[in-house]
Amino acid sequence: MKSTNSALKSVITTPDPRLRQKSRRVRDITDETHQIIADMTAASLEWEKQHPYELSAAMAAPQLGINQRIIIIRDDFEDKAKNTFTALINPEIIKTDGKPQTDYEGCLSVPELYGLVPRPKKVKVKALLEDGTEVRLRAEDYLARTLLHEIDHLDGILFIDHIKDQPKAFFRMNQHGDLEPADYDRDIKSNPDLFPDED
Repeated sequence: MKSTNSALKSVITTPDPRLRQKSRRVRDITDETHQIIADMTAASLEWEKQHPYELSAAMAAPQLGINQRIIIIRDDFEDKAKNTFTALINPEIIKTDGKPQTDYEGCLSVPELYGLVPRPKKVKVKALLEDGTEVRLRAEDYLARTLLHEIDHLDGILFIDHIKDQPKAFFRMNQHGDLEPADYDRDIKSNPDLFPDED
């Protein structure tokens, strides 16, 4: 289904409080669900057009301000010309396995920042496809990392939360598309937009 109003949907970014809310389960897959998935896909690809050095690998519904447990995952991470996605509804982590591996992560909702984030090497996930079929997925390496990152979004967790006290884990992308160490005190520690107030 092609979105008729995708131009009205844009990716929200920190410090929007909707990114910190826990999302609701989808009770029934309806026309509205299909429209949300279409809007997510359109917004993801539009973001990618505006960021020539970056790939939109995935998105979670909260990134459009939609409080539902829906994610989309790109079908091919290697070829930017292949821009199809698979939607997973109500994804649940069944099991993680393997020694945690640290690699770079970025996020459409955390502009300009990247981080070295530890994640389990393997994950098993249960979800519904857009047609209502229940699937169990086994993933490892980058796909596992992507699934874990997006499922975090559904619980109001951003990748920066995993490394917020690690100054050397943060990076910025320069104008040439290369990652450079971020100034932790200026860009992270003193930035009120990144983390909610902690009592």
